[in-house]
Amino acid sequence: MSQDELNKLQPEINSPQSEISSDKTFNFQEGEVLLINKPYKWTSFDVVGKIRNSLKPGKIKVGHAGTLDPLATGLLILCTGKLTKKIDEYQAQEKEYTGTMVLGATTPTYDMETEVDVHYDIRHITEQMILDNCEQFRGDIEQIAPAHSAIKIDGERAYEKARRGEEVQIKSRNVTISEFEITRIELPEIDFRVVCSKGTYIRSLVSDFGKALENGAYMSALVRTRIGDFKIADAHDVTEMIFQIRRQKHLDSNNNSTNN
Repeated sequence: MSQDELNKLQPEINSPQSEISSDKTFNFQEGEVLLINKPYKWTSFDVVGKIRNSLKPGKIKVGHAGTLDPLATGLLILCTGKLTKKIDEYQAQEKEYTGTMVLGATTPTYDMETEVDVHYDIRHITEQMILDNCEQFRGDIEQIAPAHSAIKIDGERAYEKARRGEEVQIKSRNVTISEFEITRIELPEIDFRVVCSKGTYIRSLVSDFGKALENGAYMSALVRTRIGDFKIADAHDVTEMIFQIRRQKHLDSNNNSTNN
């Protein structure tokens, strides 16, 4: 592929967080940690698949360190080559999210993937009630993952059983909520920020928040902003990363031709 052809592939990306220095070089086989801003409605495996396919014909391992729901966006850590052995380490690190919940209604999936099934009156809910409600969700808590989740039950994903209308029984798990704050209240919408341990389901946190007010709530937006020391500000757009991979392959091809 010529340099002119590569230039035509260069995407128009306005976000400064997607910019990668033209001097940056990659060694995907030895291992790279790629910080990706997962697009809305993409699965985490969609992102892995796009990156893996762009690395062909080379057979390079690619994996992610922590699933994001399709309707969530934000930081997704991808590891390639020999650094895939670091996935468990990154997956275990605390995570930070910002999001929006809608008070006064519930959905079967606890988010906007399904339609509202129950409505609640919220006229009596005050701002102070909402702020006070946060306290019981800070620290070590128990939560149950949504029936519409990727948790495996008898070798099958829970959401597969739920979609067939089967009863889904999931054991509660202990998680740690280091920080939970409300950043905006404009009922029925409530914006929040959460710092939590591995395995925390923010959808469940939102659902339980509504129940604690003897009401209902579902999540309407979620962004993962941090995993350990990795931040969303340093993440890249998928299209930009694919361009950089093609650029690297072009450089490697030129170097091999020169050496031969």
